[in-house]
Amino acid sequence: MLSNYRRCISCRRLAPRSEFFRVVRSHPYSTIELNQGMGRSAYICRQADCLRLAQRKNRLGRALKAIAPAGVFDRLWQQLATGGSVDL
Repeated sequence: MLSNYRRCISCRRLAPRSEFFRVVRSHPYSTIELNQGMGRSAYICRQADCLRLAQRKNRLGRALKAIAPAGVFDRLWQQLATGGSVDL
């Protein structure tokens, strides 16, 4: 894999890390955060189709090995609608 390239959990597209939303299950508290923290990470394209598929098929929960709360998807949809980055 190329340096700083990641793979989308929905469409499996390989692209630079900056083109994705990053969702993190932080260590050691197992809380789900967006774009910050250390721990198990999952990357989702900044496209409605990828986000919809990840939500419908629970791909985020499987990739993080944790239950993904609905609030995470709400924040991702909001960021997608505004076209901004996920900064909390």
